Amino acid sequence: MIYVKRDPTLIPGPVLKVAERAQSQLEALPANERAAFIKAKSHVWRAFARYLSKMSYGKCWYSESPGPQSFFDVDHFRPKLEAIRSDSEKDEGYPWLAFSPENFRYTASRSNRPSKNEDTEELDGKGSWFPLLQGSPKASWDDRCIADEKPVLLDPEKPADVRLIDITADGRADASRFCLGANKKRVEVSCKCFGLNLPRLVSARKRAMRSVQVLVDTYVAAAEQAAQFPAMENNAAFAPLLNELQNKTHPQEPYCLAARAQLRLAGLGELCLTPEAV
Repeated sequence: MIYVKRDPTLIPGPVLKVAERAQSQLEALPANERAAFIKAKSHVWRAFARYLSKMSYGKCWYSESPGPQSFFDVDHFRPKLEAIRSDSEKDEGYPWLAFSPENFRYTASRSNRPSKNEDTEELDGKGSWFPLLQGSPKASWDDRCIADEKPVLLDPEKPADVRLIDITADGRADASRFCLGANKKRVEVSCKCFGLNLPRLVSARKRAMRSVQVLVDTYVAAAEQAAQFPAMENNAAFAPLLNELQNKTHPQEPYCLAARAQLRLAGLGELCLTPEAV
């Protein structure tokens, strides 16, 4: 997971107008008619998919996977019809956010929909899960205090959240060095809910990391040779190698967080590009 910078200018006015109209209609309905209305209007949020995709270079906002053979969804970060808070607690969720673009996240289906983890045989995937930290306020239709809530799940739109997660040497998503205390539980729950350590995803990250390491080894060998032969210090091969390494860490690349992790492991962390943080 890396930071995704939302760009509202990518969304056409007519698409926004449809969402605004649906929201106005929803607000006028009695409570017992809201769920049916929301279910009948799924085309509203689906129309945002292509524009949300552009904001993340076609990658899932949670897993960083481009998934060319996967279905993609427009996820409601705060669930629109039911919020599961724990194994024994659930409520109606956040129906007033059903048509709110700020609540939409572009996501691969295996991050959004529960499915069996091939390694653990457990269900991974977000579904309707949206737990809150102990003591957190809980928003409702009559008290929409979402700004005061303290979600457990990490949000790719929040730089402070994405700093809490990193990729280990074996390709798994885990707590970063900046993750302390209760935030470690947030990372653990998020990795499960977003399916961040599904076997195929871990394998894809490992491939990205091996690709980076091949370039690192090539650079190190060239640098060692240049040290032995000072006349080679300005070898034109250095610049393309370094550029290629840096490009692997650009947010447009699949699994760029894994590439950045591998560069740091190789002692070349200063080459990492993080333009999305600007």
